[in-house]
Amino acid sequence: MSDRVTKVGMPKQNPKKRIKSFYEVALGYSSEQAVEEAKRCLQCKKPPCIKGCPVEIDIPAFIKYIAQANFQAAIEKIKEKNSLPAVCGRVCPQETQCEIKCVRSKKGEPVAIGRLERFAADWEIRQKENSEKKVTQNLASSSVAQVAVVGSGPAGLTAAADLVKLGYRVTIFEALHSSGGVLRYGIPEFRLPKHILEIEIRNIEKLGVKICPNVLIGKTLIIEDLLKDEFSAVFVGIGAGLPHFLHIPGENLDGVYSASEFLTRVNLMKAYQFPSYDTPIKIGRKVGVIGGGNVAMDSARVALRLGAEQVYVIYRRSRKEMPAREEEIKNAEEEGVKFHLLTIPVAFLGDEKKRLAGMRCLRMRLGEPDESGRRRPIPIKGSEFNLDLETVVVAIGQGANPLLTQGTPGLRLNRWGYIGVNEENGQTSIPQVFAGGDIVTGAATVIAAMGAGKRAARGIHQYLRGGRKEKVAI
Repeated sequence: MSDRVTKVGMPKQNPKKRIKSFYEVALGYSSEQAVEEAKRCLQCKKPPCIKGCPVEIDIPAFIKYIAQANFQAAIEKIKEKNSLPAVCGRVCPQETQCEIKCVRSKKGEPVAIGRLERFAADWEIRQKENSEKKVTQNLASSSVAQVAVVGSGPAGLTAAADLVKLGYRVTIFEALHSSGGVLRYGIPEFRLPKHILEIEIRNIEKLGVKICPNVLIGKTLIIEDLLKDEFSAVFVGIGAGLPHFLHIPGENLDGVYSASEFLTRVNLMKAYQFPSYDTPIKIGRKVGVIGGGNVAMDSARVALRLGAEQVYVIYRRSRKEMPAREEEIKNAEEEGVKFHLLTIPVAFLGDEKKRLAGMRCLRMRLGEPDESGRRRPIPIKGSEFNLDLETVVVAIGQGANPLLTQGTPGLRLNRWGYIGVNEENGQTSIPQVFAGGDIVTGAATVIAAMGAGKRAARGIHQYLRGGRKEKVAI
């Protein structure tokens, strides 16, 4: 055990260099750094960190293996519970999950659990074990029940992997041509390299999961078709992909994007490599991003890499209330993103060609806390000002896409259009249909969606076993 109070720092690219490319910003620990950090773990007899992990990883166990430089045992321990460790090690907000519960945080910084998880996953990738070692697929017998998974995002991938481990035959139906869901289209290359995602998805396929792209459930097929066919149960993990807008004048001007469209063009359709790829994106010199979450930070940092000279984040509260990870806010600041805090847009301004030319804003002050627990922003009369902008990205959240839900009679929804479920097992009002992730909770974290997929896999197993409860290892 080490007496070191602070975490071992994460090596990163220089900000001046990294804004000129989409290469990954965080470089990951070396073996020596990982061992040093792992030795900070106190190996608590009753580890509170595990309770903070939505996918229930035995955190002290895998960290102990890293401290012993037994990296193979570490990744095997992680994969007992988590089928996407290289993804989680990069994008999971550990600081509000497992790390916030770490005993070390009481007198210093918590153990860098996420960085160690990433190290173990990346170590395995570097060993090329997946290509050098023969992998035996966990193919279930043709007589075993089949389960359909709708959506290949973090919830769907997790549910599918866990169900295969339980012995079921599983098929994922994905609307897009590439699998991964929000991991593919929503998170930029410099935070989650797509070759890492490809490896993680390939590993899940090697377990025996079948992925069928270009199948839009709700249009190509409906839930009823799946249940009438060979599937005994369905898991719905389609996320929340319907963008929210501000509903202010000028929102239809050319140059105003939803974050969903903006990031999909860049991440999925490779607009940053135009004309090598067919999807263009015009960015301009001055870009504004409206919002204060991780999607806003991603959009602002993407805009810089596309060549914008000035990028502003416009947020209606103060920095203290920003929901984005502190690490992502700092990365944006290091790269040159400017912040207009306590500011709200009231109109988009266009030129004679109906192209965006600017944005009228209003200053705010903070009042008493609202239902979210954050102080309510209150407009300051007479504080209007204009920002010259050529592009604006609206990153204020997303809602439930109604395509699947409206075509599924008997599926109970809440007033916001999200699917209602039993929180313990993810079962919906249709007994054979389960759901989890953002289509149930609204936009949340990758790890929360994975936790929901894991709970639903157990729920489906219990349902298909005739309601018999049994302890399962996943």
